[in-house]
Formats: sequence, structure tokens, C-alpha cells
Amino acid sequence: MRQHHRTLRLLGCLLLVAMGASATGAAPAQAAPPTPLDLVVPAPASVTPGATPYRITRGTRIRVDDSRESRRVGEYLAGILRPSTGYRLPVTDGGAGGIRLRLSKGPFGPEGYRLDSGGKGVTITAAAPAGLFHGVQTLRQLLPAAVEKDSVQPGPWLVAGGTIKDTPRYGWRGAMLDVSRHFFTVDQVKRYIDQLALYKINKLHLHLSDDQGWRIAIDSWPRLAAHGGSTQVGGGPGGYYTKADYKEIVRYATSRYLEVVPEIDMPGHTNAALASYAELNCDGVAPPLYTGTEVGFSSLCVNKEITYDFVDDVIRELAALTPGKYLHIGGDEAHSTSHADYVKFMDRVQPLVAKYGKTVIGWHQLTGATPAKGALAQYWGLDDTSAQEKEQVAKAAQNGTGVILSPADRIYLDMKYTADTPLGLDWAGLVEVKRSYDWDPGDYLPGAPASAIRGVEAPLWSETLTKSDDIEYMAFPRLPGVAELGWSPAATHDWDAYRVRLAAQAERWEALGIEFYRSPQVPWGTVSAQ
Repeated sequence: MRQHHRTLRLLGCLLLVAMGASATGAAPAQAAPPTPLDLVVPAPASVTPGATPYRITRGTRIRVDDSRESRRVGEYLAGILRPSTGYRLPVTDGGAGGIRLRLSKGPFGPEGYRLDSGGKGVTITAAAPAGLFHGVQTLRQLLPAAVEKDSVQPGPWLVAGGTIKDTPRYGWRGAMLDVSRHFFTVDQVKRYIDQLALYKINKLHLHLSDDQGWRIAIDSWPRLAAHGGSTQVGGGPGGYYTKADYKEIVRYATSRYLEVVPEIDMPGHTNAALASYAELNCDGVAPPLYTGTEVGFSSLCVNKEITYDFVDDVIRELAALTPGKYLHIGGDEAHSTSHADYVKFMDRVQPLVAKYGKTVIGWHQLTGATPAKGALAQYWGLDDTSAQEKEQVAKAAQNGTGVILSPADRIYLDMKYTADTPLGLDWAGLVEVKRSYDWDPGDYLPGAPASAIRGVEAPLWSETLTKSDDIEYMAFPRLPGVAELGWSPAATHDWDAYRVRLAAQAERWEALGIEFYRSPQVPWGTVSAQ
């Protein structure tokens, strides 16, 4: 893989030499045509091709409305374009021509946008800043992949002419990162956030606690992080986020229009907490720290009042750090908790989330208790999960519980692609790229009203992942397909067309230094061939 990247860089250098030769008298190379408007991922809702492309030049300006939000998005765009084009691209108020970012009332919703491109310029119009930001992601994909590089590239920088009108199908388009089984630094999380933003993902679910590690500082229970965060799967130093670290992740995600959804998993998956405080155990004895990968053996002591003092403190401190609407309380694989105790626990804990101004999310086992009003259930079952379990979730949906779809044998990004995949697990099956893409969230869960489906989320569990390259290899190329399931109209869903659009992303990933799995199901171009 590394040698492959070095080869690509060498080829790129040879190409630049060849282009330089043309400037000294050799015949100029034919400029590549601009990327077609319909080659974008996720697929836009509506595309109308036009005749004349726009060319970004040394004289191009990025023109923004007189608002802090527009200017912030404009500066973000300039930060992407300046290194590769070598142009100044000043961000200025108003005027005509160039690249214009415009906030205006219209049929866009909170995240939609319209992109108009022609010979005189490109205009992105949206009703809200998130829409402008998503429009900028589309503009990035319409430019040559070399625009993503951090050194000056030859261009030309053409944007195909025409109009894109685009709004998302679902409001929840999420990705979950497990930082508990293996710890990932603030910079590693930021890198993943940037990759998510490119595909219009708008939720980052952080799995902050599990048997193997507690990853967020809680002032009222300091040993949670100091002791419970001191290891990880297979041993090693683990780690945790200080409150300042967590705030920085939230700030960075917000700048990319992602909402952070923190999760404290309970009453199971709690060995790191139980090892940190003996009084949380029913027998008053703290177990040793755990570095294995088994599940279902741990439980908070449901019948001790100190348990709810603990939960109250954790939720209070985490809610105060989290500007988003939601707080995830886990609830899965609580095999060491009786059903009666599970129901009792959830009846006590859900009101605590509301007490601190947040809305409850739980894994779909929450529907085995009584979900709070407005709660969301995250379904992680399989295609062949029992009808009874699916009916339980569907019944809750019929009674007003919203559903986020994360079927493990479709969009768990930690599942192996094939039996030979060096990373990942296979308990839910092998999940190649086509399988992860080729299903419809709108009719996946029998009996659940379409209005109850809030969207999709791709979890990435980290039992086998230790570095950013691992995250990327498992997420790409499946993550963009999940993003498309959440964003694009059902009418655009077609595997044969999608795989061509997906293949076109490979050169961009190369430019960004993203590791990815070269699935034989995707017709990768020569630049990404093995």
C-alpha cells in the first residue's frame, strides 16, 4: 500500500515535468473536461447540465454575504483551494462573478442548497449556513481531485456548467467512532470529522465508555478517566479526553456542521467504571481492568442508590459540555442485568437525561423497556434478526419512538469485507461494498412507519483498529454509500450507477492521503489500480 502511494507520487511528478515541458515549446496536453454535475457522491436530488463551465483563475474572488456564517464557510473554502491552486482567492463582501456564497430564503430546508455554475461564476445559495457548507462539499467534488493537495498543482480548475438543486432525504446521517476499545487522539478524531464532512455526514456519535476504557474526564468521579481510561484492548496506555479536549472536538465538529452525540453505555459495557469505583458493584468489590473483547459480562448495580448518583453526575457533566440535542445511554448487550432490572434502570435514567436538557438515544434494546417521549432507538440488528425483536422496535416506532438504522450486516464499518480482510470482525457476516449500499432505509424495518425513520448511522467499532489508516481502510469505500443512503432521494438509488460515481472518488482519496479498500466490485480507474 505504501509503495503504491510512492509510485503514484512519482507518476504525478513525471506528469508535472511533462506539463512543464509543454510550457517551453512542446505541444500542450489536452485539458481534461470538467467533472459532470451528476458524478457527485451523495447523488444530488436534481441535476440540470449547462453549456459553459466556470474556470477558477488568479483573479477569482470568493464573495460572501455580510454575515459571520457565510464568511466562515467562505474562509473554509478558501483554505481548501489556496494551497493547490496557488491563488489568493480573497474572501470579500458582495459583488458579482467568481464564487458566491449566498444565504436566502427558499425551498432548501436547513441543509439543502442550490449550485448554479456558468461562464461568469459559481453561486451556492442556501437558507442556512449548513446548506452553504454542504454546497461547498459538492463544489469540491466538481473540481479536479488535485484540488485536495497541499502543494500547488497545474490545474486548470474548471467547474461544469449547470444547476444542482439538493436537499437531504433524512435529517440523521451519522457515523459512530468507538474510542473506548482503542483510544484515538483529538487530532485523529478531527481527521475523521473532515472525511465525514466531505460526504455531508451531520452527526458524530462518540462511544466514550465501555468495558475496556472510559474516555471522558468527569470531575466528580475522577478515577473513571485516570484509572478506567488507563488501558485498552490488548493492553497499552489507553487514554482519555480532558474536558478541554472534548470541547475542542465539539468545536471542530461544529465548524464542519456535525453535531457530536456522546454515548455513555449502560447498564452493561461498564467494566471500566466498575473497576474504577468498587461501590458501583453489587458486592462492593472492584473487578480488574479488562483488555479483552468479550461482551455482556458487566453491569452497574441497579438496586444501589449510589448508581443513580453516579449516572446523574456523569450525565450532568457531559450534558454541560455538549451543545447538541442528544445524549446516548447505550443499553445494548446487558446480558448480566435481568429484564426487570433493565426496565427499572431505564425508567430511572431516562428522566435524568431530560433533567439536563437532552433527548435520549439508546440502542434498540431500549424498546424492551419504555422509551421516553421523543427518544430515539438505534437499530443494530441483522437482516435475519428474529421477527419478534424487529416487531418490538416497530411497535415502539408506531408509538412515536424515532428509529436510526444501523444494521450490523449492512453498515457496521468494522465488519470484514472478505474473509481475507486483515482488520475487522465477522460476527455479523462479511460486508462487501455492494451489500453495504444496496438496501433502502425506507422499507428496511417491517412495520415501522416511514415517518419514524430518522436516518442512518455507520458505526465503527475499534477492537482491531489502532490508527487512522485502520479507520480509513474500514470506512472507505463503504462510508460514502451510507452517506448517500441518508442524503439522496430513493429514486437515485442504483448500484450500477453508484459504483461508477464511487470509483471516481478514488483519485480524491489518493490526493487526501486516505487509505481505502480497493473492492473488486468497483471499477477503479488506473490511478487507483493495484
